[in-house]
Amino acid sequence: MDRQNRVGSKFGGGGVSSAQQSERERKERLKKLALESIDLAKDPYLVKNHLGSYECKLCLTLHRDEANYLAHTQGKKHQQGLGRRAYLDKLKEQQQQQASSTITQTTSTSTILPSRPKLRIGRPAYQVFKSRDADTNQRCLSFELHYPELGDEWQPRHRFMSAFEQKIDRPPDRRYQYLLFAAGDYETVAFRIPNEPLDKDHEKFVTHWDGVSKKFTLTLHFQEPSVSFSRS
Repeated sequence: MDRQNRVGSKFGGGGVSSAQQSERERKERLKKLALESIDLAKDPYLVKNHLGSYECKLCLTLHRDEANYLAHTQGKKHQQGLGRRAYLDKLKEQQQQQASSTITQTTSTSTILPSRPKLRIGRPAYQVFKSRDADTNQRCLSFELHYPELGDEWQPRHRFMSAFEQKIDRPPDRRYQYLLFAAGDYETVAFRIPNEPLDKDHEKFVTHWDGVSKKFTLTLHFQEPSVSFSRS
């Protein structure tokens, strides 16, 4: 390195540079090297403020230009900050992996345990009676269903279903409708009856549940003549 033209040195002779001058030259070399090799756009800690200066978010320092910031990144303070940040990031990643592993193990354990199928008691015993009303000669159907194991908190229910709503008899026959009975864990049973108007008078359509004998009775009357019925 040319040391001539220094104060106190002879022409043609290489003067001895001071330690302070050597340090300045070293920093200038580092700045040039950093400017050529480092892409500041990818630096997560460099921020340009509204005054045009540069800030280091890692060390909370202020710098007049990019070269000054790059020199700062080569210093001891910034390098120690990078080391601490890398250690904290690694520790956080390990904690996340442990938490994820715990969740995975919990999920695996819960999926291994088989779910208990809902126990069904079976079909209720039933009887169907056909008759005619002594006064009106209306055709009458009576259904008696027995639920001996039904809990006291349950009571049988019934509903009517059209031929087009059910999925068992195909193709659907509009001449019939279906009467369904359901209660607790017993299987739902359905009876196919003529699709004709029913007499909805309270004496012609009667339901009764006997909680002691566990017997449910439904009696209905048709308004018009009908063909036979069958259980589906």
